[in-house]
Amino acid sequence: MKISKIRIKNLFGITEYEATGKDVELLGQNGAGKTSIIDSIRLALTNSSNRDVIVKQGANEGEVLIEIDDGINILRKKRAGKADYVSVKDKDGQSVTKVETFLRTLFTSIQLSPIEFIALDSKEQNRIILDLIDFKWDLEWIKEQFGELPQKVNYQQNILRVLYDIQSIQGDYYLRREGLNRDIRNKKASIEDIGKTLPAGYDAHKWRNKDLLEIHEQIRIATNKNKEIEADKLKLASIDSQITKENEIKEKSVNTLRERVSVTVDALSVDIEDIKNQIDKLTKQIANKQEEKNLMLARGDENFKGIEETHQKKVQEILDIQKQLNAKVVASAPVDISPLLEEAETIEQMKGFLNEYSRMIVLQGEVEQIKESSEELTSKIKKARTLPAEILKQCTIPVAGLTVVDGEPRINGLPISNLSDGEKLLLCVDIANEKKNALNLLLIDGVEKLCTENRNALYAKCKSKGVQFIATRTTDDPELTIIEI
Repeated sequence: MKISKIRIKNLFGITEYEATGKDVELLGQNGAGKTSIIDSIRLALTNSSNRDVIVKQGANEGEVLIEIDDGINILRKKRAGKADYVSVKDKDGQSVTKVETFLRTLFTSIQLSPIEFIALDSKEQNRIILDLIDFKWDLEWIKEQFGELPQKVNYQQNILRVLYDIQSIQGDYYLRREGLNRDIRNKKASIEDIGKTLPAGYDAHKWRNKDLLEIHEQIRIATNKNKEIEADKLKLASIDSQITKENEIKEKSVNTLRERVSVTVDALSVDIEDIKNQIDKLTKQIANKQEEKNLMLARGDENFKGIEETHQKKVQEILDIQKQLNAKVVASAPVDISPLLEEAETIEQMKGFLNEYSRMIVLQGEVEQIKESSEELTSKIKKARTLPAEILKQCTIPVAGLTVVDGEPRINGLPISNLSDGEKLLLCVDIANEKKNALNLLLIDGVEKLCTENRNALYAKCKSKGVQFIATRTTDDPELTIIEI
C-alpha cells in the first residue's frame, strides 16, 4: 500500500500543503517546513509528536488528511481548546472504531524514523528489529512453556529477547541452578567425608538389628556361672579344714568326757578317804558308790560311742558335699566370655557409626532431590534456548537474512551494530517492503547526513523494492522546494 494523497493545513509551520503519492525529496534551509511535512504524516499515523506546539500559530484548528491507494482514509484534526477529532475509514469505507490499534498495523517505527534508527544505540536497534517479528504471545503462553512465569525478566521486550533473558547466565534459572549445583557439591563432599569415617563394607542394616542387650545378658549369665564355679572351688579347698575342725570337735568332746569321769572318780576317792574311819559303817555305801561308778563308766562308753557316731556322720556329710562339688566342678568348666566381650565391643563400635551413616543417607536423598530440581531448571534453560528457532520457523520474518543468535538479531550473520549507516538504511527499506498489508512507505528526515553515494543507493533500493519515500534534505535555499525522484 502507498499514500495516494496528502493534505496538511495549519499544522506546525505549514499553512497549507497538498501532494500526491510520488516519491519526493523536500529541499530547503532550516525552518522551510521540510520536517513539518514529515511530522504531519507521523501525527496522522501515530497521533503523537515531539513538538510542544502543533496547531500553527494564529489558527484555531489544524488538520492532516492521508488517503491510501487501497481506500483507507485518515483524517486527524487538532483543535485549540477543543477535543481532537479523528476519522479513519477502512478500504471498504467503514469507520474504524479502534483507530490507534488499527493504524499500528500499517507501519513500523523504523519506517517513520529511519535516520533516527541509525543513531540509536545497538541495544535499542536490536529491540526494534526483534519487535518486527510477528509472533503472538502473552504471559499465559510463557506459563504454558515453563510451567510458571520466570522471575527477573522484563516481559515488555520482544519474545526472543525475553527467552534470551530467561536462559541467560544472569537469569533466575541459571543462577538458581548454580546455587543448587553448589549445594550438591557441598553435600557430596560431606557424604564423602562421612564415607571415609565408616569401616569398609559397613552394613548399617546388620548393625542396626544387632541386639546388644542380648549379648550383655549372655555375658552376665556366663559371668555368674564362672562366679559359681569359683565359689565351688573355694568350698572344695575348705573341705580338709572342715574335717580337721570336726576331728578337733571330737577330740575336745572326748577329753571333756574323760575329764568329767576323772573328776567323778577323784571325788569318790576323796569320799572314800574321808570315810575310812567309818568303813564299817559305810561299807554298804561304798558298795553302792562302786556300783554308781560302774554305771557312770558304762554310761561314759555310751557317750564316747555317741561322739564317735556324730563325728562320723559329720565327716560323711562333708565327704558327700566334696563328692558333689568335685562332680559339679568337673562337669561345669568356666565359660570363656572374651569372645562375647569382643563381640559386644564390636557391636557398640559399629552402632556408633549409625548416626553418621543415617546422616549420609539423608544427604544422599537430599542430593537426589536437588539434582531433580537442577535438571528441571536445565530443561527449562534448554527450552528457552530452543524456542527461538521454533518461533522463527512458524512466524513471519520481516527481513530476508534475519536470524537470532543469543537473543540478538543478525542480518546475514552480522550484528546490527556491525552494519554501516548506509546498510542500516537499506535494511529499513527491506523492512518497509516486507510487511504485508501495510504501508510501503519510508519517511527519511535529514538525508543530508548521508554521503551522496549512500543517498543515491537508498533511493535506488526504494525504487527497486517499490517502497514509497518522502525525504528531506537541508540546503541553503530559503524556500521549500519539492523534487520528484
